[in-house]
Amino acid sequence: MPRKSVRPLKLSRQLICLSWNPRNLYQLALKRLFNQKQKTLFQHMWKAKRDTRGYHDANITERQWLRMFNDQLPTLNMKLGSHSSHANTASLMYACMERRLDFILFRSHFVSSIWMARQIIVHKKVKLNGKTFIYPSHRVKDGDVIAVDPESVVTLKKPADGSKELDFVSQPYQQPWMFLPEYLEVNYNTCSTVFLREPLTHPGMTELPSPYPPDFHALAYRFYMRRGRATK
Repeated sequence: MPRKSVRPLKLSRQLICLSWNPRNLYQLALKRLFNQKQKTLFQHMWKAKRDTRGYHDANITERQWLRMFNDQLPTLNMKLGSHSSHANTASLMYACMERRLDFILFRSHFVSSIWMARQIIVHKKVKLNGKTFIYPSHRVKDGDVIAVDPESVVTLKKPADGSKELDFVSQPYQQPWMFLPEYLEVNYNTCSTVFLREPLTHPGMTELPSPYPPDFHALAYRFYMRRGRATK
């Protein structure tokens, strides 16, 4: 079971989370103000590990993450001779998390936070391949279809006239998060998502959504490799 989080959006934590909460925008602005030139390499790696885990780890424990961590990163889409322009594949160290059911609901914009995603899953508002599913941490397979009860989608509301058709109502501060990753195929008419594959890297970019650049992820990856925490 995931550990209980104490106020994950608390400003003093200085972490960006999977949420449309305006505190995330505030934290994003602060990240550009900090001068880290005086820090040691280990401090850089530890901070990268802390910040990227705060965004990507869905509040799981270190032990749980180590069981999932894979030091063999995918490089099949990297052509020989293009290393200089190719995005650092270390940014894919959290790619396995994107298979989680709660992550997919958030990336598809059906919910406003990762915690809301878990709530509607355990309340039996989500179906996986046509069957009700109640496990937020379940990692789906390529081609799996995830469907959500339209009345549970945060941006859909019942109209005042009492008609059955739901209206789209935008939520405050949702705009910075309104992008769809290429590994999801979302149909908003049916409130469903098809998980196509895990994120990949391309020359100059990575498909994994993150507020941090690939080189910052590389420091976090190096932290686990240097500390001997990689698991086979």
